[in-house]
Amino acid sequence: MKIGLIAGGGQFPLLFAKKARQNGYEVHVAAYVNEASSELADHVDSIEWLHLGQVGRLLKQFRRQGITEAVMLGTVLKTRIFTDIKPDFKALAFIARMGHTHDDSILRSFADLLQGEGVTIRPSTFLLPELISPKGCWTKRKPAKAEKKDIRIGWPIAREIGRLDIGQCLVISNGTVLAVEAVDGTDATISRGGALGKGGAVVVKLCKPDQDLRFDLPSSGVETIRTMDASGVSVLVLEAGKSLSFDREEMIALANKLGITIVAMEEGEMA
Repeated sequence: MKIGLIAGGGQFPLLFAKKARQNGYEVHVAAYVNEASSELADHVDSIEWLHLGQVGRLLKQFRRQGITEAVMLGTVLKTRIFTDIKPDFKALAFIARMGHTHDDSILRSFADLLQGEGVTIRPSTFLLPELISPKGCWTKRKPAKAEKKDIRIGWPIAREIGRLDIGQCLVISNGTVLAVEAVDGTDATISRGGALGKGGAVVVKLCKPDQDLRFDLPSSGVETIRTMDASGVSVLVLEAGKSLSFDREEMIALANKLGITIVAMEEGEMA
């Protein structure tokens, strides 16, 4: 069995590569320069380092290795598209066909392009279902009354910014939205919102309404909790079943130590 891995930054690609090999897969990686970890090379059968936009080179690699299934994992800094992109003819043709450059549209269209070239994109969690966030309050401290109110107000707003394909999270305090995720990413959003909230703010991080569950699921981890602590943000709200949480036990232990609440909820609970 063979699997292709289109790898961005973070630990997800490395976790997947290790798990895939444990399950008997040959892993062949197309890794983005300045994003993917160099450690990947030690855990895969082949690796090709690419710049954003080198679509033809990616397809040639997968054809050479006989890849018919792949996953797209890891982060790519959105600001990188302005500084480190080298589009080839295949990419330019792809861009020309795009109606707009929203995240979901690009990823879904890219997956369709690969499908047309004989490479099916599989869900990012098909070998790592344990990363999916389970429902419930994970921490000793539960949301206070005022925090619950902010969750009820913030949830539909976060869903709406997702519908508009702006971002996946916001920071809210006392009913006022302090920060909305845009091109700068979640950690920067938490820092911006926390600086304005001056303690006790809530982060709501949700799947987009039309999210393609194969890729780009909202994710959080230990670094999220550290950023919240440094920014004076006290509650993290995730979407149960539709978000990823890395190093969950360590994440919960740190949150408990710092008095931070983590809760994973479902849409129906907002009624």
